[in-house]
Amino acid sequence: MSLTYSKKISLVKGITWRIIGTLDTIFLAWLFTGNISSALKIGGIELITKLILYYLHERLWNFFHIGKKIESEINGVIIYTDKHWKSVAKSISWRVIGTIDTIIISYFVTGSINRAFEIGFTEVFTKMLLYYLHERAWLRIGKRSVENSLRN
Repeated sequence: MSLTYSKKISLVKGITWRIIGTLDTIFLAWLFTGNISSALKIGGIELITKLILYYLHERLWNFFHIGKKIESEINGVIIYTDKHWKSVAKSISWRVIGTIDTIIISYFVTGSINRAFEIGFTEVFTKMLLYYLHERAWLRIGKRSVENSLRN
């Protein structure tokens, strides 16, 4: 038996990430458009599309054991630890999906392909850093949760 994140935890991870990611997108959209209304529209649409996309992305990564190593086995439950490079690979794969989504949304809201690419490509850098930090924090939370549940 292997232990992976539940669907509920994947959903909670998606929500916490969306809060961080949407605030970053709103800020970048405002910075490049100078229009808070457009920035809020882009952020609002993205909130919905990326929550769905992130949940699917998270479930796919949890389905496969790529980048995981067996840490221990307790009471027939295999405990996996993610290798450091897995967080990097997940960050890159998510960023590709997220950037395409942002560019499409920004184009439809602003009508400017230049603005759409400015917003999308700038967030490549801001979001990769923020996502990496978010992923590492959740790995710590998940590990503590598993350890606590196995002790009880």
